[in-house]
Amino acid sequence: MSLTIYEYPKCGTCRNAKKWLSENGVEFEAIHIVDSPPSATELKELHAISGVELKAFFNTSGKKYRELDLKTKLPNMSDEEKYQLLASDGMLIKRPIVTDGEKVSFGFKQDQFNDLWL
Repeated sequence: MSLTIYEYPKCGTCRNAKKWLSENGVEFEAIHIVDSPPSATELKELHAISGVELKAFFNTSGKKYRELDLKTKLPNMSDEEKYQLLASDGMLIKRPIVTDGEKVSFGFKQDQFNDLWL
């Protein structure tokens, strides 16, 4: 099984996720989420398989999220507008996103990784 991990190299959570994947022999392709954020179409596909609300894709603790006052603006935006916004700036996306095309996870929780990626 080969995974895709959208990550930000300076992010400690991303580093922990990659370390876990490596230590458990899981092959992955790392994609820099700021340099190459997922497109709106890719985000739609990830959303469809994730089973979570679209709001879960947003890095709600991030500086950019606060600067744009997205807590106030998101409830009034369409899903299409949210996809476009996320695709426009990787720093808005919760990270890391890990997927094999059939499942997806956000952030790093060892128990979740054990269940999904082993």
